[in-house]
Amino acid sequence: MKAKKLCTLLLTASMLTGVLGGCNDKTNQTPTGGGSGDGVVELTFYNADGQEDPWTDPVAQALTEKTGVKLKTEYPVSSDDQKVALMIAEQNYPDLIYAKGDAGSLIDAGALIDMTDLIEQYGPNIKKMYGDEFDKLKYSKDDPSIYQLSSYAMGGTNYKSSGTAQMQWAVLKENNYKIPESLDEFEQMLKSYIAAHPTTEDGMDTIGLTLSTSDWHWMITLGNPAGYIAEGAPDNGQWLIDENYNAMYKFRSPKVREYFKWLNRMYNEGILDHEFATQTHEDYIAKIASGRVLALTDTDWDYGDGEKILKADGKLEKTYAGIPLVMEKGMKAPSLMYQGLTTGQGVGITTACKDPVAAIQYLDFLCSDEGQVLVNWGIEGVNYFLDDQGHRYRTEEEINEKNNNKDYSKTTGVGFHNYPFPSYGAGVVDSTGSTFTTDSKDTVIAEYDVEQKAACEAWKVELLVDIFPQVDEFEVPKYSAIWAYTKPVEFDEIGNKLDELAWSALISCVIKSEAEFDAAYDKMLSDLEASGMSEAETMLTEIVKERVELAE
Repeated sequence: MKAKKLCTLLLTASMLTGVLGGCNDKTNQTPTGGGSGDGVVELTFYNADGQEDPWTDPVAQALTEKTGVKLKTEYPVSSDDQKVALMIAEQNYPDLIYAKGDAGSLIDAGALIDMTDLIEQYGPNIKKMYGDEFDKLKYSKDDPSIYQLSSYAMGGTNYKSSGTAQMQWAVLKENNYKIPESLDEFEQMLKSYIAAHPTTEDGMDTIGLTLSTSDWHWMITLGNPAGYIAEGAPDNGQWLIDENYNAMYKFRSPKVREYFKWLNRMYNEGILDHEFATQTHEDYIAKIASGRVLALTDTDWDYGDGEKILKADGKLEKTYAGIPLVMEKGMKAPSLMYQGLTTGQGVGITTACKDPVAAIQYLDFLCSDEGQVLVNWGIEGVNYFLDDQGHRYRTEEEINEKNNNKDYSKTTGVGFHNYPFPSYGAGVVDSTGSTFTTDSKDTVIAEYDVEQKAACEAWKVELLVDIFPQVDEFEVPKYSAIWAYTKPVEFDEIGNKLDELAWSALISCVIKSEAEFDAAYDKMLSDLEASGMSEAETMLTEIVKERVELAE
């Protein structure tokens, strides 16, 4: 392990020596000194969360004009793609890589360079962006290398949230915009609406609640909500962390068990869709798009395609309000909680990179004010304009195109090249007072549709998220989101086994008869324990405590 990292450091030093000793002029240009035509550096980039990017859209062309860099992107061809493992086996890496959860394997293989010295020399905008949280980019106490820049937003304010659950505006309106304060109230609102509207206008049976669990989406619609709703816990994947930084596999929690017992009862009473365990994600989206599903426990990026169809069909009251649903009255939904900079998943430079200086300069440009405006807003005079005060704004036509055209980002490049690269969060402003992202308080309010405006009026708020517990009601934890951490392979092996087991076992628990639920849940816990649950909890506790120590 140490030998591999030593080799990485020596290789990095060698590359820097070569650069400083007289590489070509193009390599040493600053990001804004790049140009089109001759001298463009093409860097290969593997994006584990990516899609096809021909690098022909206007924003891509502008990025090359500003940096002299063009990206050639590879991406997974299927959900079970083992591309990173193959790279390691063949020792064949791209120039830049976003490996998502496989970053730890790359680091153990010595495939990522320590960017610390490159950032010091060529990354003033990187240092500016991360500010007081820069040290969180360091890998560990024993190895303070910076192997990746975070793929998640730095700072900001949540002007939007899909909450811990979602409910159709039609249901809320029928209940005089009452916000359910507990699972019991949520349940009663669904039951009363179904009783009054057993079918839709076109004759389909009304569905109280549905889930997407046939693939990895089970984590989003079945696993994650259990922590938010039952424990009021922030997003730490399948883990709960207590005030002493002890880790618990979430499904061991008595409160989480109670949540699944509620789901089991909803299934047996016909409120939870009986097809939730067998339908594909495409089936799930189609049901949402039909307008027959009253409630979800999901997140907006996951169900958004279904909502777009509802909007196009003029069925706004069948779209969803994000609500701060919790199991018991008095709990706080953690939707707006800031967990600090999310680290452990990000873009790194590999030891095979043909031009690490060009790579770091490209990343630094993305972190600059100019770079952030380009990737978020697009081209001035085309995608956005400046008002008399020098603030950016978009036309109504542009906003509508963005909200309703599923190919908008891909064709314009706006919002297509920011993730998984470093970024500022919503609400962070530049020197002109304009926000780096297109979301600001004023723009979010301006884009509300008639249903959203009516709700704000009924709730007597400016923003829909004003009904949530606010960010200042929560302490920022000293550790960042656990799901993103780069963890040892030994831990991941156990964690993956636990998740696979929990996936099928939780579904089985939900679809059992009510009388069979407890025995099924006990069996799941026993199987989880036999698969290393306690061992994984001990390992993760040590990891979290080490991260806290590093942050302090």
